[in-house]
Amino acid sequence: MRTALSIAGSDSGGGAGIQADIKTMTMQHVFAMTAITALTAQNTTGVRSILEVSPEFLKDQLDAVFEDIFPDAVKIGMVASADLIRVIRDRLRFHKAKNIVVDPVMVATSGAKLIEDEAVRCLSEELLPIADVVTPNIPEAEILAGMDIVSEEDMLKAAALISNRYGCAVLLKGGHNVNDANDLLCADGESIWFPGKRIMNPNTHGTGCTLSSAIAANLALGYPLHKAIGRAKEYISGALGAMLDLGKGSGPMDHAFILASLNKEDMP
Repeated sequence: MRTALSIAGSDSGGGAGIQADIKTMTMQHVFAMTAITALTAQNTTGVRSILEVSPEFLKDQLDAVFEDIFPDAVKIGMVASADLIRVIRDRLRFHKAKNIVVDPVMVATSGAKLIEDEAVRCLSEELLPIADVVTPNIPEAEILAGMDIVSEEDMLKAAALISNRYGCAVLLKGGHNVNDANDLLCADGESIWFPGKRIMNPNTHGTGCTLSSAIAANLALGYPLHKAIGRAKEYISGALGAMLDLGKGSGPMDHAFILASLNKEDMP
């Protein structure tokens, strides 16, 4: 069985972070492992507090995983401080990790800030150069590229700039009023558009976590990057299209939508 490691924060509401990653990887039939960077007290309406783990404890988690069940892919999500980012960089290099997917989580769907200013710089300089692919949304790409993105032409320019600067592939996610959910992959000097249809579902908590972990899971399965992205987009479209409605704010997706038809006959 193929394996994948998620390095991310825990979401007490269950819709994003480590919880979303485990569900997503499991639904790709990939064994999920975790290294938790922080505990968050949050729900669909916002983040109340964040409790970081120590660098020493994060190192122990990473070493424990790699020394026993070596992951076929690694997804990195929320890392709120520079010290933790450096630990991740050092241990992934030491263990010669492969298929590294970085989701540069900076702001929650609710708008809450999740990362320190120093960590933004450290993430760019320390994690992106060891990544195989980074998956920013429009606001995150604006920070990484240092430019405004208001059109598809801007997306092309920003993705190429980030890719050239850090030596990794870039999947720049559309939306945010730039286009109709079309994503752009820039890799090895070439750009590929992944058309997407906007699903009118207000419950989008954890979409970034889910997409990046689905990409990592499919890389773990042996698919090339463009195929892994295509399969991940199909999965997230299904999870959104299931129209799960939980919570009082921007709710989670139905990560287990594939199982709905199997369980329907057994439900009371």
